[in-house]
Amino acid sequence: MLAELKIENVAVIEKAGVRFTPGLNVLTGETGAGKSILIDSINAILGNRTSRELVRSGAHKACIWATFEQIPASVRAQLEACGYEATEDLLLYREISADGKGACRVNGMPATAAVVRDISAGLLSIHGQHDSQSLTNPATHLGILDQYARNQALYRRYYQIYRQLVDVKRQLESRLAGEANKQRRMEELQEEIDRIDAAALVSGEEARLEERRSLITHAQGILDGLNAAHAALAGDEEGETAGAADLLGGALDQLQNSARLDESLVPLTERLSELYYGARELATDLADRLDGYGFDPEELDQIEGRLDTIYRLKKRFGLDVEELLARREADAAELETIQTSGEAIEKLRGQMQALYKQAREAADELTQSRLKAFTAMNRQMKEALEFLNMPGIRFALKHTRGALSSHGQDTVEFLISTNPGEDPKPLAKIASGGELSRIMLAFKSALADRDELPTVIYDEIDTGVSGLAAGRIGQLLHKTAAGHQVLCITHTPQVAAFADNQLLIQKNVRDGRTYTEIHTLDMEGRVRVLANMIFGDKISDLALENARELIEKSQDIPAKERGGRL
Repeated sequence: MLAELKIENVAVIEKAGVRFTPGLNVLTGETGAGKSILIDSINAILGNRTSRELVRSGAHKACIWATFEQIPASVRAQLEACGYEATEDLLLYREISADGKGACRVNGMPATAAVVRDISAGLLSIHGQHDSQSLTNPATHLGILDQYARNQALYRRYYQIYRQLVDVKRQLESRLAGEANKQRRMEELQEEIDRIDAAALVSGEEARLEERRSLITHAQGILDGLNAAHAALAGDEEGETAGAADLLGGALDQLQNSARLDESLVPLTERLSELYYGARELATDLADRLDGYGFDPEELDQIEGRLDTIYRLKKRFGLDVEELLARREADAAELETIQTSGEAIEKLRGQMQALYKQAREAADELTQSRLKAFTAMNRQMKEALEFLNMPGIRFALKHTRGALSSHGQDTVEFLISTNPGEDPKPLAKIASGGELSRIMLAFKSALADRDELPTVIYDEIDTGVSGLAAGRIGQLLHKTAAGHQVLCITHTPQVAAFADNQLLIQKNVRDGRTYTEIHTLDMEGRVRVLANMIFGDKISDLALENARELIEKSQDIPAKERGGRL
């Protein structure tokens, strides 16, 4: 539950702290005193969007602290999921700077507003002044019915199947959309594959052909150079001209003769010998290369033709050889996919039929849970509204089954008849503002048993209601507070009289500045505030006596009635 709220420099509140208790906490005060500032502060501490306009004029920042005690297990689990220690109590902090910046903390540790929202989702709910009007929108009715039905497990099962169905349906539609162009595409792909296959492309072939063409084109010049080099080394074929190898051989013979007489010449002999044999070996290699340079006169034409084929294919597709080979593989894969698409379509159709059957069955279970829930909720609503001085009221459910959607197959709308003999009609056409407030409270009361939120805040739920109905609202709020902490902002004394803890929001002006203060009232304070709410500024002894009697009568309600819910 919300145990304590501290506020600094929020709007007209310079500094205030308030402790809340279990049961019914009622906040009273004049219009404009600052009761809505508390709601804004609680919204801010829960991580909701806020504005720097909330910062008190002249202050650098606004600060809000909230302490929650005995937090639910679901919130402790969320704390752990977000990386925080799971404790029994929870301290939230929100800072809003005048320059628009801000900060959040969870148990003293930094947090983002989004994380705070996730953590605080299971702490409390706020029913605002205008939320009753949402009942006039039929789109909200299914959510209320599902909340009462507690059918979240059924809904999750249905939604999982529904998402699978939607995915398979999308795949099937995509394939069917391409069926009209399938034959044309198959022909295009086969033509490309045939053209590339006809060229018999080989990776690296083009570079090898270009190298061979260059070699043949310059063959004569290469041969002339080789012949000249060989003749220089080996001499001419007729033996008329000696080559370098022969000359080196003659020089080696002469030097060897001299080395026999002078041993110091032996190293020179060895060096000359290396030159001689190297020249002879080189001459032999050149002769071998000359023998290998035989060219077929038609080879160059064949190479030119092959390169032309490759060039034309590259130009047609705008791709090089490697890319053409990859294109051929991709075309073949796509062609195979198209050729087997008929099997895939049939398979998807089978999956879709099976999923549709499962989804309908799950939707039927969801529908039954909703219809069963409405029967029970209708009975509880009727009892609550009769208690709230709306006798003879009759609820009905306009229900239609349609196509499957994300929320199931149901479209629902709550209808109401406020007078005997009249057919139920939409809430927007029948209910007044005061009636809507009581209907919303009846819904909240019916949902209280099924809601795990420890704290519920009502901001002027009694708008447009007075007299006996107002007193019944107070009594119903008190009954609801037996199982949930309830905070209620009210201008109605009949409601305030049922408070377990009453707070006064009071605005004062000092030195030209407005200050709002929050006071916890004792019995005498409650009597005086209620007398003021009933009779205005002129409070007589009789007014005080009447206010005290109103409080005491509210406290005299039998415990068995105050401890349950309608």
